[in-house]
Amino acid sequence: MNAFLFAIVQLLHTVINVYIWIIIIAAVLSFIRPDPYNQLVQMIYRLTEPAFDFVRKKLPFVVFSGIDLSPIVILLALQFLDVFMMRLFLG
Repeated sequence: MNAFLFAIVQLLHTVINVYIWIIIIAAVLSFIRPDPYNQLVQMIYRLTEPAFDFVRKKLPFVVFSGIDLSPIVILLALQFLDVFMMRLFLG
């Protein structure tokens, strides 16, 4: 049972870290303005826009002077969740 729980926690840790990198890439792409028809760019936006929209709807103050801070909010929440989960299950 312990090994199974460890495997699940490690898998969730990896998924959270991959999603953190996807959010960072999406934030950088918002400054670069790449070709919106590029399939990789579309995939990154499809993976991140639902989370960004959710945060923007729940916390309308995250768009500050035209700067969208929702990626930062999501990154902080994911980092908190990751550390909390690792400490809770792995001691």
